[in-house]
Formats: sequence, structure tokens, C-alpha cells
Amino acid sequence: MPRHLARKVPLAELHCHLGGAVTPAIMWGIAHAQGIKLPTKDYWEFRDMITVSRRSRSFDGYLQLFHWTELIQSSPIAVERAVYEVVGGAYRKNNVTTMELRFNPMKRNRGGEQDLDHIIAAAVRGMDRATLEYPVKPGLIFCLDRAFPFELNEIIAEKAIAWRDRGVVGIDIAGPEAATFRVADYRRLYRRARQFGLGLTVHTGESGPVDEVARVVEQLEPDRIGHGIKAAYDPRAMAMIRDRGIVLEICPTSNLNTRVVSGWDEFRWIFDTFRRNEVQFTINTDGPEMLKTYIRDEMATLARLGILSGGDVEHVAATSLVASFVPNVSDVPPPSLEPPRRQAVEREEA
Repeated sequence: MPRHLARKVPLAELHCHLGGAVTPAIMWGIAHAQGIKLPTKDYWEFRDMITVSRRSRSFDGYLQLFHWTELIQSSPIAVERAVYEVVGGAYRKNNVTTMELRFNPMKRNRGGEQDLDHIIAAAVRGMDRATLEYPVKPGLIFCLDRAFPFELNEIIAEKAIAWRDRGVVGIDIAGPEAATFRVADYRRLYRRARQFGLGLTVHTGESGPVDEVARVVEQLEPDRIGHGIKAAYDPRAMAMIRDRGIVLEICPTSNLNTRVVSGWDEFRWIFDTFRRNEVQFTINTDGPEMLKTYIRDEMATLARLGILSGGDVEHVAATSLVASFVPNVSDVPPPSLEPPRRQAVEREEA
């Protein structure tokens, strides 16, 4: 029988989108409090509308679920409540003591009707409220969007820099593939964010081309990679990720629901490839409420199927704490792992 991770062991969630992390009941209440006209008056239909169903979805179909969740969260009051509920709920349900929550603030300001700084301040207040009630260390990651013009993404990155002393810990690039997006265009912007101490992560190696992972590593030098599962199919990318100490943010249930990974057998091969190449990885939910899973469920399933051993699960939990962008989350690193940001600083000094 696999050894399960004890409930008292603290966990870190490094890849969690605000739009997929609030329970449907809370979202229902927020929508009605703001007078948002929903396409249904039936709660159970609404619940099915913002969560994955038993039917297999495509990657684009999964992203479409965020239309309503982002709309409902598009006000300072809604963002504050959403962040507060997610951070507190993660601790209550899974003893997640380090919570990185990512979202695109421009997708919460109704196309410019709401002031962007008010949206950000509301998210910070939500974190502050949660920390008053629970022993948690949260942080916000701002998502740039592949479909946005560079000018809008630059504003988001600059907001992250401006709010870095109030709980914003990093930036990300997310969203579906876009013909106008070029990795090289964001090299300077990512370098600037690093200079101000922000953590750097990028969604890549999920639905896009396999060779994009290596381009992202070369040109953006991220500390972590969101998903990154396709890197297993590129020996060059595997070597680069290992040598630079980049940590992968793996979200198993999400990748299965979007058909990015065909099944658990393919995941078994992917994890074996990571271990064989000494690539560090973490386990995350992507969006626990939307995907109807929690971080301990993810780890327990991988252990039950024999994809990860009990020791692997413990190492993953420790790796997550060290790889977090939230400061001072752990004084004791796991074996053979140094915090990615420390390695990045050493590379620059060299």
C-alpha cells in the first residue's frame, strides 16, 4: 500500500488560477450580490456551467469555462471575497500553508471600467484577511496573456513591480496560443521583472509546440514552468531545465481533462522521464473547484497508481515549499534542490 502524506504535513500550491479556485456556491452568491444576469436561474445548472463535466473537454473548451468566472470576479468587492475564500479554503481543506494565486487583473476590470489598482488592492485585502484568520503565507502572481498586445502585458508587469512589496510575488504568461505572440518579445520585460525580485514562471509545454519550452528557457530564463509536460519529449529541453534548476508546475487532473495528456499511462512515462533526467517538479491543481480536485487528491492518486512513491510525494511537497516565490516559506531545502531564484542570481553574478 502506498504511504499517504499525513494531513499535518504543510503543503504549497504553486499553480492555481483564481478563476478556477472559488467554490460554485460562493460564485453564485457573488454574482447575485452584484446583480449579474446569469444565463440560468438554477444553481445546479450554474454549477455545471463553471466546472468540468464528466465529458472530456478540449483545451479550448476548458479555457471557455473561465468566461463566467472572470466576469463574476470583475469588481474590487468580488476579487477581495474570491481571494479570501480561496486562501482560507485551501488551508481548511488541505493544510495548504503557502498559497500562490494567479490571475490577470485586466480580466477583472471590465475592459477598463474599473481602476486596475483598485482590483489589485482588493486582491491584497483578501490575502490580508485570510492571514488574519489562518497561518498561511499567500502571494499573487499576475498573468500576462498571449492574446493581449505587448503594451497591455507591459502594464500588467509594471503593476506587478509596483505592488511587489504588498504581496505580488511573480509574473506569468498564460492563455491560448496566439499568432501574434512571440517569446522573444518578452525577454526584456522578464529581465526587468527579475531585477525587481519578482519570480518568473511561464505557461509552456502544455498545448503548444514541444520546441517552445526550450525557447522559453533560453530567452525568458524562468524560475519555474507552468505545466511543461511536453518537455519530456525534448531531450534538449530536459537538459536545460535540469542544468538551470527550473522547477515544473505539473497539474495532472487539468492535463487529463484538456486531453493534453492521453491518460495515466502517458503520465507514468512523463514522470519517469523527469526523474531519469533529474528534473524537479511540483504537483498542483490548476483550479481545484473548477476541476473538482484538491492537491492532496492529486498526490494520493499518483501514489495509488504507483506513478509516484511515498518518498516521491514527500519530496514533491518539500520541493514546492522551496520553489515558492513567497518569501521565507522554508528554512530546510529538500535533498539536491536549491531555490530556483537563488540559482538565477548566481547565474547573473557569474
